[in-house]
Amino acid sequence: MAQPRFDCSVRVQYLEDRSEPPDGPYAFSYTVTVRNTGDIAAQLVARHWIVTDAQGQVEEVRGLAVVGHQPLLAPGESFEYTSWTMIATPFGRMRGTFFCMTEDAHAFEAPVPEFALVSPGQLH
Repeated sequence: MAQPRFDCSVRVQYLEDRSEPPDGPYAFSYTVTVRNTGDIAAQLVARHWIVTDAQGQVEEVRGLAVVGHQPLLAPGESFEYTSWTMIATPFGRMRGTFFCMTEDAHAFEAPVPEFALVSPGQLH
């Protein structure tokens, strides 16, 4: 049986022009690359993000599509998009899950590993 699999990677950038240190908020863009490493075409349908700041405040974001797209990826294809988030503290973390569907209507999830949101000067 064909196996669906999406691998996800993320690059983060601090958005100085949208941030207001030292009291916050702090803004970050993140660029996500989703690659179909399975052997069947599948579509990214929805997302679930968990954003946590340094004080433990958690925001969950759920919704259909990513930046208005629900890409259908054949094996070996990838899709990249950029979005952004704000947190109250100079550093935090984010992780997520994409809800996906194969072309023959089997659902699966693609995890996005946790990544750090860190404004400049926060790490030594």
